[in-house]
Amino acid sequence: MRLYNIYDSETLRKRLEASGQERVTISFYRYFNIAEPPVFRDKFYALMDSIGVLGRIYLATEGINAQISVPKEHITDLRHLLESIPELKDLRLNVAIEDNGKSFLKLKVKARPKIVADGLTDFRFDGTGGGVHLNAEDWNRLLDDPDAVVVDMRNHYESEVGRFDNASLPDVDTTRDLLPHVAENFAHAKDKKLLMYCTGGIRCEKASAYMRSQGYGEVYQLNGGIIEYARQVREDGIKSRFHGKNFVFDDRLGERVTDEVLAYCHQCGAPCDTHTNCRNKACNLLFIQCDACAAAHKGCCCDTCSHVASLSQSEQRELRKGGASKGPRYAKGRVPEKLSLANLRP
Repeated sequence: MRLYNIYDSETLRKRLEASGQERVTISFYRYFNIAEPPVFRDKFYALMDSIGVLGRIYLATEGINAQISVPKEHITDLRHLLESIPELKDLRLNVAIEDNGKSFLKLKVKARPKIVADGLTDFRFDGTGGGVHLNAEDWNRLLDDPDAVVVDMRNHYESEVGRFDNASLPDVDTTRDLLPHVAENFAHAKDKKLLMYCTGGIRCEKASAYMRSQGYGEVYQLNGGIIEYARQVREDGIKSRFHGKNFVFDDRLGERVTDEVLAYCHQCGAPCDTHTNCRNKACNLLFIQCDACAAAHKGCCCDTCSHVASLSQSEQRELRKGGASKGPRYAKGRVPEKLSLANLRP
């Protein structure tokens, strides 16, 4: 049996659209010991492929981290397959709250050193011994505690489009930079209640254990992250203290939680929270672009990239060889200096 994909993205996209399947986007994770990740990887790929799962799954000796799309008719089968692995009993599945069925085009299962690039060189922290897990109602209550410090455990381009009331927003580009930044800049919170949240909960599992090891006494984390919080808000009629959109790491690039738009187009400054990747594949910059700028710049981040994207595939390949296929770059997801947030925000 072939345990990898051999088709290009365009072919896979057409196949997905032609299938007419109703699909559900799900994420899950668990920290547990995997003695031989490459062996586990091959077996797990076969299990997922047998029911048509698409998505991205990372395995390491410390556990599993998965973001997948599964045909709706096979959700029960998915649960049975996961339950067949003793370490995955009673696994919580985070179901997307806004789903177009096109979150993933192929199945990728990879063995890696870690299931999240957390920036830690100390391997003692394995996602256990962390903070107190809070449901949506208890989380909302603690947000108003004057003795609480709320920290967004995500990258800047995630918090730019959505965040909780009173949250501190670390200005970091990658997850590996996050924990060192928080440990260095929030030492004043050691005697307070430290509240941490992220997309689906996995980053906070290890982060909360690490922060406790650094002398933080009361550490709390949002159980299931923003995804589970949004589900509880909708199903239980709880007031949402999260505003805007929840950034997600698949082709959707976001799930709307509330109608509020907190961000701005990185090209013209109009209110907008739609992330996209530059259509020039050699650039692929993640940035925020409104509909008007998408039309004017043909889905690209600058005029240079618009020109490159309009060329034939063979011409683009030649340009990439010479390294002349990218426009003037600005950091991932950041507003260019000419459109600084200070100038955009009222």
